[in-house]
Amino acid sequence: MGILVSKDEDNSILQERINADLRERVQKQSGEDDIKDFAEDSEYLKQLKKTGRFSWVWFVLVVLAIISLVLIFAS
Repeated sequence: MGILVSKDEDNSILQERINADLRERVQKQSGEDDIKDFAEDSEYLKQLKKTGRFSWVWFVLVVLAIISLVLIFAS
């Protein structure tokens, strides 16, 4: 079973009803409190440390490793 909708400049009655229903759902959802997963408050994240000031060393090592792999396989 299907519904045929003509493609006109104006919205059809079905499209207007669907749009109104979607707007109503969005308004209901925005009225509710935002539900968070509270990941930022978890014990796992409390035990983690922030990146140190020598994190650039890891970046340099990765870049050097990629360069060396390219040189090995290119020759």
